[in-house]
Amino acid sequence: MAEGLTGTGFYPQPNEWTCGPFALKHALLALGRMVDVSQISSTAKTHWWSGTNEIQLARAARAFECDLVLERRTDAEQARKVLTKHLREQTPVLLCVEEWSHWITVLRAEDKRFVVADSTDEPLLSVKTWPQLRNRWKYHDVDYVKDNPPVLYDLMAVTPRFRTTVKGDFSVERVKFLRRPENRRLARHWNEYLEDLLEICRPPTHRIAEPLSMGEFLRRHQELLLTRVVYWHGDVNRDEVFRVLRDLRFVSETYGLVIPASMSRRALGDLAILISLWACADRGVNGMFGAPGSEVRAAAKPRKKRNGKR
Repeated sequence: MAEGLTGTGFYPQPNEWTCGPFALKHALLALGRMVDVSQISSTAKTHWWSGTNEIQLARAARAFECDLVLERRTDAEQARKVLTKHLREQTPVLLCVEEWSHWITVLRAEDKRFVVADSTDEPLLSVKTWPQLRNRWKYHDVDYVKDNPPVLYDLMAVTPRFRTTVKGDFSVERVKFLRRPENRRLARHWNEYLEDLLEICRPPTHRIAEPLSMGEFLRRHQELLLTRVVYWHGDVNRDEVFRVLRDLRFVSETYGLVIPASMSRRALGDLAILISLWACADRGVNGMFGAPGSEVRAAAKPRKKRNGKR
């Protein structure tokens, strides 16, 4: 089920006319900015009949400190080179595809494959070959001439006015990981993971003397987090806690976030609190110290395989 216009993360659009705001949202998310589609739609004045055109999207982008840089090419190979140039600079690009009727976001180019966020797809993130993307992208300018119209390739690079301290690296392998059915929850709640991590971690900078990646930090402290959260909550198991830590690591490494060694103790405390809150939200908590607690939900039973064995 779609979350509507106020959900977090990567999820499909709930109607036929908000592809423009969704495309801009995904571009901003790649730049480390988390904005609700409802805010973009309201600023752009998206209409149920006409959707959102490039002028409206540019207005919305300016409201969130970005410019849409329009470039047009008539040659497919030149269009690919311009698109790839922006993506190598980690600048997300909006394309209006299907004869200028639908907006998508291109996040990365890798070995002639392109990572695309399309809000009408499920899963939303996908990997396209150049011929696949080119065939959707090309526009026949019938307004210019009806017979044998010229083919145009228009793109809009989302260029930030602000100093980007974090940018998402949505590689092909990462997108393949997010497309797995078991990782759908991570994709749909991407913003929540990122918001929490930005409180715990720091963007990479030469000023940090001893930066620790989330992978290295968890190598040192994961066992402590697992054992203590499982012990104190009592109704979650190690695999469940490990999965949340794995997802936090995945998002952290997508944006290159680090933990200064001098802040390790604080980060460990923050993560312990965060995982404990997740355990209470997911499974409830018994009453304690006179507080009534909340509903305690039983752990989900493992599904049986088709042959009847677990």
